[in-house]
Amino acid sequence: MLKIENLHVAYGGIQALRGISMEVPDGKIVTLIGANGAGKSTTLRTITGLVKAVSGSVQWNGEELLGKPIDRIISAGIAMSPEGRRVFPDLTVLENLKLGAYLRRNKAEIAKDLQWVYELFPRLKERDWQAAGTLSGGEQQMLAVGRALMSRPKLLLMDEPSLGLAPLVVQDIFSIIGEINRQGVTILLIEQNANMALKIADLAYVLETGNITMSGTGAELLADERVKEAYLGKHKS
Repeated sequence: MLKIENLHVAYGGIQALRGISMEVPDGKIVTLIGANGAGKSTTLRTITGLVKAVSGSVQWNGEELLGKPIDRIISAGIAMSPEGRRVFPDLTVLENLKLGAYLRRNKAEIAKDLQWVYELFPRLKERDWQAAGTLSGGEQQMLAVGRALMSRPKLLLMDEPSLGLAPLVVQDIFSIIGEINRQGVTILLIEQNANMALKIADLAYVLETGNITMSGTGAELLADERVKEAYLGKHKS
């Protein structure tokens, strides 16, 4: 269980997060929706130690994460698939995936997880020799997720996995997110495609200018008139 309590984060004089509290229960998909600049990416970057909090608490299975070095957070079982994919363009698909396992030492386990990633993403196996920079946007997104999975996380943080992708590719990505979750990985998903995110989520939160303004099950928020108007367009279900 990831538990965030009264988390405040500021950049210079700007309050990015204003005392948010939320939970990500084990085995669930939790989504955080909101407009650009609401503080969604800041939330993920604070969990992983990339951004320092002003105050509050981020606990993972009862252990405080704030102030811990990034490698300790990864070793505790948390990985992130970042916004914009951030693959290493000049390295091959295989080299990118192996970098995801850089803190691990057991070569047999790493080889086993490589096969797991290839089962989830057969296209990566077909292209394991190819430079990551020559892949399509959808393939690069699959590689970013696959690389995060190579650390064998218990909690996967996903920042805008559908950004800039064609609708059919988005369907594929969301199917794979569901499959990863079914195989035992807890997921915290940030996504501008609120419709897809709420359909897949067990729990959901709405973040507006650094405050959580609504929460509920994915189905509850999908049916809420305020969410429909703000994030789904009035005519979408």
